[in-house]
Amino acid sequence: MKRLQVWMPLLFSLVLIAGMVIGSALRQNVPSSRGIFNSGKRSVLQEVVDLVNLKYVDKVSTDTLTEDAIQAMLAHLDPHSVFIPASNVEEINEDLQGNFEGIGVEFFIIDDTVHVTNVLSDGPSDKAGLQVGDKFLKVGDSTVAGHAISGDKIKNLLRGVGGSKVQVTVLRNGKKISTAITRGTIPLYSVDAAYMIDAATGYIHLNKFSGTTYEEFMKAMETLEKKGMKKLIFDLRGNGGGILTEATDIVDEFLDNEKLIVYTKGNKQDKYEYHCKRPGLFEKGKLVLLVDESSASASEVVAGALQDWDRATIIGRRTFGKGLVQEQYDLTDGSALRLTVARYYTPLGRNIQKPYNKGRDAYNEELAERFANGELVNGDTVTKHNGPAFKTKSGRTVYGGGGITPDIFIPFDTATFSSNVYVLFDNQLFSKFIYIYYQQNKTYFDQFKTPADFASRYNDTRTAWNNLINYAAKNSINVQNIPERDKLEIEKRIKTWLARQIWRMEGYYEVSNADDAAISKALAEMKK
Repeated sequence: MKRLQVWMPLLFSLVLIAGMVIGSALRQNVPSSRGIFNSGKRSVLQEVVDLVNLKYVDKVSTDTLTEDAIQAMLAHLDPHSVFIPASNVEEINEDLQGNFEGIGVEFFIIDDTVHVTNVLSDGPSDKAGLQVGDKFLKVGDSTVAGHAISGDKIKNLLRGVGGSKVQVTVLRNGKKISTAITRGTIPLYSVDAAYMIDAATGYIHLNKFSGTTYEEFMKAMETLEKKGMKKLIFDLRGNGGGILTEATDIVDEFLDNEKLIVYTKGNKQDKYEYHCKRPGLFEKGKLVLLVDESSASASEVVAGALQDWDRATIIGRRTFGKGLVQEQYDLTDGSALRLTVARYYTPLGRNIQKPYNKGRDAYNEELAERFANGELVNGDTVTKHNGPAFKTKSGRTVYGGGGITPDIFIPFDTATFSSNVYVLFDNQLFSKFIYIYYQQNKTYFDQFKTPADFASRYNDTRTAWNNLINYAAKNSINVQNIPERDKLEIEKRIKTWLARQIWRMEGYYEVSNADDAAISKALAEMKK
């Protein structure tokens, strides 16, 4: 018995060690719940954060320290690898997926009152009877009128799980009206406008490439073809990109056979090619693509493919120059990392990513540099030779590096406002004025039944301008004696923004395009 007591600790130790060895071996064959982030040991960064948390003399937010450290690390990578805080992930994901859950209204806060400025047709609020001009008094149990309500707070009150109900009280023509709204899925449309410019020419403007873009695009194309479309002006100006596959699906509708659309390749990612997969809806009709310095990423995939295959005439200004592909990784605290994993290349092998070796500040200021060197105005200073030259089948020379250079250049409109006029647009005063002016004159504007009718017949912008002078003065802004050039430009905007107020973005583009140099050039090109 004594001998057993002597050996027991040793036996116990041997069993414990054996168990640890066997357990360690077994764990090597079990997938880690932390996946690619399991390094097997704490990083130096984590050690430093932990020491600060345990030992530092003052109280600090380690979450803030960690986020700052991540941002500093990403600053040494490309400009499009970014950390997304948990508080921003939902909004960013909604934009990419193309919808969110809510009640389907747009609003302005004017004098601490939430005004309904637009109601989504056939959306939850429309079905519940809300109207443009209604003023929210209560949302649920919260009084929102006269309580210094913020935009974020009203959004949080109105949004919620699809199918849930929210009770609202609004003021309409001096009467209180209460109604229950059943929240639903609210689309964030990619197609801003789709209409016939003339009997044979269609027009489509896309603002992004989200999860619903291709479906929206196809509906627009089918509608226009039923109206007799034989030629198309496809407008990607201001489109900063989005989901790559939505762009390749759209290109597929313009190219025949199994043509290569784009391919991607990275240091850790094998080459992957995107080819046409089906007969396209518009493989033969005349096609003009409009781009500018804000057309980026997926927009440049479209432009590059159509240019390389000589399928479209590209009109506008040199595109942004983003030839990098990102993937988004969700992190354990609800934040996300959007990391560049590959470069994309046009069918001819062009990568159009502009240089970023001078740091993020220089990269972000590159568009301003284009303006300063005259490129946006003259076009003749375009540095086409930043990258290697390529030949299309028709013999046209195109270049890699620094964006897609259009076939036909349209100069940037250099009309500038005096400083006090800019204030109107900086703080939404102009937008609020348009809404108020429309509400005050709704009976008059009801005579215009379509954007085309409004574009041709509404010319009383000087009356609106005089009202704007008084509205601006009430907000301590003096625009009465601005140059006549500024006055005429503002009157143009009054007309286009009124069209948006009445018919949303479709109306804005239809009215704006009637006086657009790029559209005029596109129509002239179509006649050749």
